[in-house]
Amino acid sequence: MKKIINPWKGLEGYNCFGCAPNNEAGVRMEFYEDGEEIVSIWKPRPEYQGWIDTLHGGIQAVLLDEICAWVVLRKLQTTGVTSKMETRYRKSIDTKDSHVVLRASIKEIKRNIVIIEAKLYNKDGEVCTEAVCTYFTFPQEKARKEMHFLQCDVEPEEILPLI
Repeated sequence: MKKIINPWKGLEGYNCFGCAPNNEAGVRMEFYEDGEEIVSIWKPRPEYQGWIDTLHGGIQAVLLDEICAWVVLRKLQTTGVTSKMETRYRKSIDTKDSHVVLRASIKEIKRNIVIIEAKLYNKDGEVCTEAVCTYFTFPQEKARKEMHFLQCDVEPEEILPLI
């Protein structure tokens, strides 16, 4: 796996709830490229619970939506917006778990519409939540002008993320 370089790190005003590293209220996700998949390893925290010791479903949706956006950034080298997200909750996630793993990849592309499949696994590798995101992608010129997006690269060396 190779760590994906956040193209907005250091950009003034950048405070994304999903991926900004300095947003204390956010989930501060980081991403890796593993072949055709984008991967994130994330640590649940008690402030993101719904029921006692249970990760809130809305936070799970945020994690899945965010990783789908990063599939577009890295694999298609542009930005866009989620236009639809179908989420299936299969198993609860304990906020005391050491980590969860998210994996996402492109299922289908139709011009500027991309269908992305994402899964959220608990620390034992069980699928807990699945999502299919329909993403409307922007032309690269619009991504550059309006989203300050130039490119999404990876670090040169292969790494094994700490779990």
